[in-house]
Amino acid sequence: MALAHPSRKPEPGNAEVSVNPLYARVPMHIPKNELPAGGLDPAIAYQIVHDELMLDGNARLNLATFVTTWMEPTADKLMAECFDKNMIDKDEYPRTAELEARCVRMLAGLWNAPSTHEAPGCSTTGSSEACMLAGLAMKRRWRHRGGKGKPNLVMGINVQVCWEKFANYWDVEARLVPMDGDRFHLSAEEAVKLCDENTIGVVAILGSTFDGSYEPVEEICQALDELQAKTGLDIPVHVDGASGAMIAPFCDPDLRWDFRLPRVASINTSGHKYGLVYPGVGWVVWRDTAALPDDLVFQVNYLGGTMPTFALNFSRPGSQVVTQYYNFLRLGFDGYRRVQQSCRDIATSLAGQIAELGPFRLLTRGDQLPVFAFTVADGQPFSVFDVSNGLRARGWQVPAYTFPANRTDLAVLRIVVRNGFSLDLADALLTDLKQMLPALSTLEHARQGPVSFAHGT
Repeated sequence: MALAHPSRKPEPGNAEVSVNPLYARVPMHIPKNELPAGGLDPAIAYQIVHDELMLDGNARLNLATFVTTWMEPTADKLMAECFDKNMIDKDEYPRTAELEARCVRMLAGLWNAPSTHEAPGCSTTGSSEACMLAGLAMKRRWRHRGGKGKPNLVMGINVQVCWEKFANYWDVEARLVPMDGDRFHLSAEEAVKLCDENTIGVVAILGSTFDGSYEPVEEICQALDELQAKTGLDIPVHVDGASGAMIAPFCDPDLRWDFRLPRVASINTSGHKYGLVYPGVGWVVWRDTAALPDDLVFQVNYLGGTMPTFALNFSRPGSQVVTQYYNFLRLGFDGYRRVQQSCRDIATSLAGQIAELGPFRLLTRGDQLPVFAFTVADGQPFSVFDVSNGLRARGWQVPAYTFPANRTDLAVLRIVVRNGFSLDLADALLTDLKQMLPALSTLEHARQGPVSFAHGT
């Protein structure tokens, strides 16, 4: 059975697609769930699929996702030119492979690696795969150091689900630090408490998906330095910068979170989030060759030449890597800084205006990631779920969800500001929110329970 959204039930009624007579020359009956016996005219096939997709949400109005929803027409053109290039076949497509290597070197420099040419790294299908690779490297290094027993990984309970998948799939104990009071992510003190001789590493999140806040990477590293001085335990840090690693270098240049901290062994980011590329590309970079064990890298020699590879996936299109390189050339450091700072300015402005409405209380203000979370103030007759439903009826997708342990009592709304979400769109969202308030204030029963929502999308 195909895995589906939990709210999605099998479609009732006719098991065939109804074709509008205007599209076809003769009546047609096309099965929905079986391979048709014969083919269709391409225009008819296109129209059927196109019409099915009309009921999807408008990506530009999706304020739940971190994923890029707009690129320049020239980037679209480049992407279309490279759909047929297999990224893994570096012998057949050497220039695509070279662009990938240049992107890795650019990111290594952006994140202050000791040597941009000696810092290993690769593209992935997204941050989830990048995190898996970083986790495998930490586990393997721990084994090489003589680690025995069951390994564990320390992280905040606010991590993206890929880290829980990593722990499950590769038999690593996930030591999750719960939230506490107004602390919504990992702290240095709580991280060190859970470390022992079987700890393969600590994951620090540069930009929590729950509220957009940075975890204190430098403080965590300092606490681990002190732990090593006392106990001899040398525990590396991986920075999950799925979003923040493409925000902080441009908007917070003095923040020490990257390879300037000797304890940071690896960093990942999502090219398809604030890297400004359409979905399908992530990146992981290690400090140096010592941080990536050689026995994790495979030598593949049946595609026309011997090449090293470290990945969970194999064949995939080169289009996202090519357009990542395009963006790096097109925008440069100053261009990325302007784009990301604009997103942050819009986020902080919108957060401030929502706070001024009265019925809401901010948890964050969008001054780290251009993302902020807010909740309904005490005494209101409506819930965050009522607000989310009301906005969805007007075309906006703003997620409402509860926090994890130990703050399951807290339900919030979250807004992600991305490139393409302009001040005009922010004003339109605020106008719709204001217009909803009179009706919300008359509700007799606030909606309870979380709207289904997955973090990190």
